[in-house]
Amino acid sequence: MDGMLSQEEINALLSGDGAEAAPAQTENVLTDEEKDAVGEIANICMGSAATTLAMLVNSRVDITTPTVSIVTLNELSSKFGRPCVFVQISYIEGLDGSNVLILDERDVKVITELMMGNDGSSIPDELTDLHLSAISEAMNQMMGAASTSLSSMLEKKVDISPPKASLIDLSDSIQDEITEFLQGEFVMVAFRMEIGDIVDSQIMQLYPMSFAKELFSKFSAGQDTAQEAAPAAAPEPAPAPASEPQPMAQGQPMAQGQPMMQGQPMMQGQPMMQGQPMMQGQPMYGMPMPDVNIQPVQFQQFTQAIVPLNQQENIELIMDVPLEVTVELGRTNKSIKEILDFSPGTIIELTKLAGEPIDVLVNGKFVAKGEVVVIEENFGVRLTEIIK
Repeated sequence: MDGMLSQEEINALLSGDGAEAAPAQTENVLTDEEKDAVGEIANICMGSAATTLAMLVNSRVDITTPTVSIVTLNELSSKFGRPCVFVQISYIEGLDGSNVLILDERDVKVITELMMGNDGSSIPDELTDLHLSAISEAMNQMMGAASTSLSSMLEKKVDISPPKASLIDLSDSIQDEITEFLQGEFVMVAFRMEIGDIVDSQIMQLYPMSFAKELFSKFSAGQDTAQEAAPAAAPEPAPAPASEPQPMAQGQPMAQGQPMMQGQPMMQGQPMMQGQPMMQGQPMYGMPMPDVNIQPVQFQQFTQAIVPLNQQENIELIMDVPLEVTVELGRTNKSIKEILDFSPGTIIELTKLAGEPIDVLVNGKFVAKGEVVVIEENFGVRLTEIIK
């Protein structure tokens, strides 16, 4: 009457709003059953990826059972705030969606060094495009193996696009079409990764909530179909009891035509009837054994060195990784005073003599010697010696 709402009317309005908002909230929640299924799928896929990574780095790789949780970007940055490497993966067949792998910056450097054949104990200070290119190739191989495992579980072909790696600071804003789902709540699957005695760290896989639900629905549908298609197993017949041979009493004759059981010895003084065959391999007491000519075994000698197969495969996997080639004319040492006196026209004398071969370096390592040539309007280097 006075234009004010009663308490009952306020409660009715609030309950009506809550009923309408409830369905929207369930879309951003994973049940325990869905979390277990997503964790199981991720565990199987990452197991295949770990096997592939072990081949790439030629070292033992252990990845533990994952933990599945629902987090936001702020919560993730508080736990993993330091700069890290984002590897973005998009599915182009079998599944609709994308996910992101997060690796520590140091772990990426170590993996790259191991892929190059180094021991991983000495890593560079700066993460370069070479590291990002190498880790993208490694993740392409790893997630390809994971997609194969996922195809077996879902019984359909699953394929991914080439992964894209980038250095990201989680404390900054992330604007990317693939990572739009990071603006709200998303699924985080965290693994503990160990590579020999060098790496003991975490690797995380981030899913959009809708993609995790799609994985669960297709995984559940595949299990139901497999259970319906599997015929009931027929009971196996019980094996017949084996009859044990009975020893013959001393002096007991054997009937004519009765064979001897294999492994049954003849009792002393037991006659053998005419026409009774003897089983092969049955010894007779008192009868000499025939002479057997025994010669020592001889092995063929191999003179050609055998190269392990995994080394050849590792080289093929990194053939597309770019390397920096530098041609060095010479070097010299100058004091700060001398450098401050530099001006246009200053001549700097190098340690190399005139006409001496120049050095060719790959990623800072001395690999060859050569001489300068001119090709049309460009300088070039003709290699004259490869350094072993």
